[in-house]
Amino acid sequence: MGTPGERKALLFLSAVIVLGGSVRVARAIGGEAHADPAAKAAIERQIDAVDSARKHGRKKGKGRKSKKPEVVVPAVIDLDIATAEQIETLRGIGPAMARRIVADRDSLGPFGSLNELQRVKGIGPRLSLKIDSSVTFSLLPRPSSTESLRSSRHAKGRRKPRRGETEN
Repeated sequence: MGTPGERKALLFLSAVIVLGGSVRVARAIGGEAHADPAAKAAIERQIDAVDSARKHGRKKGKGRKSKKPEVVVPAVIDLDIATAEQIETLRGIGPAMARRIVADRDSLGPFGSLNELQRVKGIGPRLSLKIDSSVTFSLLPRPSSTESLRSSRHAKGRRKPRRGETEN
């Protein structure tokens, strides 16, 4: 067998398992009699609200399927990979702006941040703040041309001169 400490631990675990099982059995036998009446009433209200929303939706469509498919949009939209339809669901973004965002991303590369998103015409600091909590960026932004020029000038200044060249 084990040490006295191990035996005590095994006894404790077995007691917890037995008590947990007995609680489950007691709840199964008692049924819903032990359920909280306030919680039960809240669940009934939620079910009624969902049912009425479904009925209302059917009346509006009159049993026919709509021509435009529904777009299921997550709570947070990744602007580096989202479609124009998904971007259009954001507050303050219309169809034209969504197309401009996608066109800019396709031509200049992913945004990577809200600051880079502001390169799109019509998106300024105010709109960026409005959509800040609804968007995310998963890709790294493409380096701008000014950054690549700076790094290439810097690199040339540090290299060793070749034979026949003089240092500046």
